[in-house]
Amino acid sequence: MYAVLQTGGKQYRVIEDQTLKIEKLCLDVDATVDFTKILFIAHGDNVKFGKPYVDGAKVTARVLQQGRHDKIKIIKFKRRKHHDKQMGHRQYYTKIKIEKISV
Repeated sequence: MYAVLQTGGKQYRVIEDQTLKIEKLCLDVDATVDFTKILFIAHGDNVKFGKPYVDGAKVTARVLQQGRHDKIKIIKFKRRKHHDKQMGHRQYYTKIKIEKISV
């Protein structure tokens, strides 16, 4: 059984006992979170599409960690103009473990 859920402006294909990093959620470690914006659920030949979301579907997950990704370097450079600009960015994330997918 797997589901496609929407959170943080992104869509993730998840199965039970999977761990993944999503956009930051303001929750404590070991907290439980329920995702109700489920776009698609498949269990063998039984497939349900949402319009836009599947009614009554829910994915339960546990927060494992709060953290930040590696730094991304942004470099802007103009040749022959003696101009260069460097910046960096570290995105916050929440690491979760999918515990249950229910319809």
